Amino acid sequence: MITNLKGLLEAAKNGKYAVGAFNVYNYETIKAVIEAVKETRRPAIIAFGEKYLENMALKEVVNLVRTMSIGLDSDIAIHLDHTKNVDVIKKAIDAGFTSVMFDGSALSFEENMAQTKEVVDYAHKFNVSVEAELGCIQLGDHSNEDEGNEIYTDPLQARTFVLETGVDCLAVSIGTVHGMYKGVPKISVERLKEINQAIQIPFVLHGGSGTPLSTIQACIQEGITKINVNTEVSMTVVAEFSKMIAKNPQAHFSNLSTKATEVAKQTVIKYMDMFSPIQ
Repeated sequence: MITNLKGLLEAAKNGKYAVGAFNVYNYETIKAVIEAVKETRRPAIIAFGEKYLENMALKEVVNLVRTMSIGLDSDIAIHLDHTKNVDVIKKAIDAGFTSVMFDGSALSFEENMAQTKEVVDYAHKFNVSVEAELGCIQLGDHSNEDEGNEIYTDPLQARTFVLETGVDCLAVSIGTVHGMYKGVPKISVERLKEINQAIQIPFVLHGGSGTPLSTIQACIQEGITKINVNTEVSMTVVAEFSKMIAKNPQAHFSNLSTKATEVAKQTVIKYMDMFSPIQ
């Protein structure tokens, strides 16, 4: 069933697990996430970023997801990821997205808070949940996100921000990166614990690709309920393409497309397993 983030993440918080938010940009990646949900019977978030509007229109994403998810037993959300333009967010809501992320991390604290509240006031009228970001996440290797200087989320600012905006979940900066890590990950679970003590809402971890399992599990225990994965899905598909084309330079696109879906699906399932409750 298609739903918004609020119910998905509240259940995850209570159950001490995280829901994967997997970036999509075409038919193959959407199908990969849907097939992973069917196979595992676990919820997932299909995330489409503003920067991928050159790949697909907002309504195309919604129509594909709704058609391909008919008969699904598990919940999925159609999420607009990393969007700085409030007008694009409103268009996504009008197109049928069930949750949106306003990324005001590059703005001043006051301006981020004001624009986030504008988005929340609009989205909640349509039962659409809102994610915001406080702090700034650094850019790693192989990322398709914008450059950013790392600024850890301040716990006291986070409390004020959430209370003033009414946002449904908050992306926090604690040392993860967009893309792959350039060295050994240095993630501050202690900072996350301080944020979790300051305000009790679902938290989001951006930069899930390459994050160690032990760190993910520790973060889930301190309130992380949504973890974004993008880069590793792309890298595994591109690597498989390289091998296939090396073996057969005349490889047919239909075969590449089928392989892309299968490889992406297996990467999605890998992270779904990592985000599951500790046994």
